[in-house]
Amino acid sequence: MKTTGVRIHGVGDLKLESWELPVMKEDEILAKVVVDSICMSTTKLTGQGNHHKRVTKDLSKHPSIIGHEMCGEILEVGAKWKEQYHPGGKFVMQVNMPDQLETPGYSYEHVGGDATYVIIPNEVMEKDCLLPYKGDTYFEGALVEPLSCLIAAFDANFHLGVRANEHETGILEGGDLLLMGATGPMGLLGVDLAIHGDRKPKRVVVTDIDEKKLQRARELYSSSDVELLFVYTGDMEDPEEELRSLTGGKGYDDIFVFAPVPFLVTLGSKLLNVDGCLNFFAGPSDRDLYASINVYDIHYNSHHYVGTSGGDTLDMRKAIFLIEEKKVEVAKIVTHILGLKDAAQVTKDLPELGGGKKLVYTHQDLKYTDITALDENSQLGRILKNTRGVWSREAEEYLLGQVPKFSLE
Repeated sequence: MKTTGVRIHGVGDLKLESWELPVMKEDEILAKVVVDSICMSTTKLTGQGNHHKRVTKDLSKHPSIIGHEMCGEILEVGAKWKEQYHPGGKFVMQVNMPDQLETPGYSYEHVGGDATYVIIPNEVMEKDCLLPYKGDTYFEGALVEPLSCLIAAFDANFHLGVRANEHETGILEGGDLLLMGATGPMGLLGVDLAIHGDRKPKRVVVTDIDEKKLQRARELYSSSDVELLFVYTGDMEDPEEELRSLTGGKGYDDIFVFAPVPFLVTLGSKLLNVDGCLNFFAGPSDRDLYASINVYDIHYNSHHYVGTSGGDTLDMRKAIFLIEEKKVEVAKIVTHILGLKDAAQVTKDLPELGGGKKLVYTHQDLKYTDITALDENSQLGRILKNTRGVWSREAEEYLLGQVPKFSLE
């Protein structure tokens, strides 16, 4: 079978091309990718090429398909897996497979999100990383992986309690939660998880220096049982004092830093309450990124610092449940849609483009489109007007049914 996709051949070298997939083996699965969500991690891969830690072969000879936040449909199942997987079923994939560096979206020639058809290798199933998904949209499936990263991060936080030896994991129930630089797609997923997850804080404070993005967040998110504050910090003379005042002066029990900015880490260090936990969530490209923190408070006030990169299969299953049960509304972080023609350039330009998540519909002939700026008289514009500009099942069904199919030839 012929497939079309975007492959990386070296540093900054992304190519949209078609090629023949090899014949599927009895321990493999042939699948159709419907949508892939572009991740900043793929932009980092593009900038590093063969120097990326997950690239294990020479990309000039063995180019990898990019994209790892994918959702699609199983087409054919090899004999080994016929009892467990079936044609027609939707799937998502946990690409951080245990005990190996190789991962789809970084290391494989025939499986990745930015392609029309892929062959899923045996080890993905062996390691329980091909997960059934029963949601009613494909795009929400493509957002399972980023949501799982937030679930892993929230679970990584911990508190020692009054006796200083209880070591309770997760954000503090009924505590004060600060999300710094959190109006990007991952930050907003953090807001959603904080107000709809199992462990709810008393108060969530969300900061940023972009008032327009904060206002959009105010319009999208509300809670009846969690106090939710969106705070512009761009003109604060004393951000430590002003942010602390929102908690009555005591500080925050949990702090998440969503931008790789040393100032935010240092500010967060100053704002931690006794037994508070700071999670550096932002994934920096700079391997020499340092920030000042208060070591005295680590010893005497039980301050904790954690960081996570991605989630595991259990986190993915939790994310699938939250999406299938409609407890978390991942659709709110989508701002752009596109097809494979623009996928390479958008991946390269991602840091400068702004906005939220970009969805690549791999089979549609679709230009890079800002869904928040659609003509209200267009069909998609009329559909999204009913959801205040939020991407939806109806919008996806229209796209898949009415937008012409893409062909490189």
